[in-house]
Amino acid sequence: MRQGDPGLFGPGSASWQVDREALLLAGGTCALLMQLAHPAVAAAVAQHSDFHGDPFGRLRRTLTASYAVVFGSTPRAARAIRRINAIHGVVNGRVPETGQAYHALDPKLLLWVHATLVDTALRVYERYVAPLSPAAAEAYHDEARRVAILLGVPADLLPSALIDLRGRMTEMLDGGDVRVTPTARLLAPSVLYPSRAIPRVLWDAAHLVSFSVMPAAIRAGYGISWSPARERGMERVGAVSRRLLPLVPGALRHVPHARTAERRLARA
Repeated sequence: MRQGDPGLFGPGSASWQVDREALLLAGGTCALLMQLAHPAVAAAVAQHSDFHGDPFGRLRRTLTASYAVVFGSTPRAARAIRRINAIHGVVNGRVPETGQAYHALDPKLLLWVHATLVDTALRVYERYVAPLSPAAAEAYHDEARRVAILLGVPADLLPSALIDLRGRMTEMLDGGDVRVTPTARLLAPSVLYPSRAIPRVLWDAAHLVSFSVMPAAIRAGYGISWSPARERGMERVGAVSRRLLPLVPGALRHVPHARTAERRLARA
């Protein structure tokens, strides 16, 4: 590891500002269930991973790779990207509901996964951490585009503006390209209730941040109940969180990978 190497982004970047917040992990359920709502993603996860048997392990590996790309040195980020591409390169099959062939390196499939991560991170950040200026949100989108290109999404397929990315997501939902299939519903309990040692009511409470930023069509597809009262309650939670979070020390508020990156640069 090269000391002083800021990696792909570095201090002052929108990616470091947003992704260092540990609270964003509360949106992980939203991103995962949105990804599984793409029939090909659900099929790939069901056919090529031990999702049912080890959901925590899959989440840990996903987070490790994501944080390596954002906060790691340039060589470490490159290794993580190569590893992700290598894994995707051998994932292929057919969607059980339609018989349609899929490949994990399909640019449109990669675009959906990319879009869910960007959209969820920004929604959780703005609702529960702090407001973002339009310029900062666009900067985060632009930086994420760089990673998406390295992961195989053609530059000309990536929307140039955040509003266009979200518009593309809406088109995919409204057009039926993204819909909750029976395969996705079979996988959902492993996301929602990954451990039987914890009562379901506690898991439901832990997922409220994710449910609050999830598109209504996705919630309905998984049978997740929501109401105006619950929405108002989460709006109050967001207001309290935005007010109190600045008082929390960075050692508790920021993910370890971000603090490690800061120390790496400080040593230089």
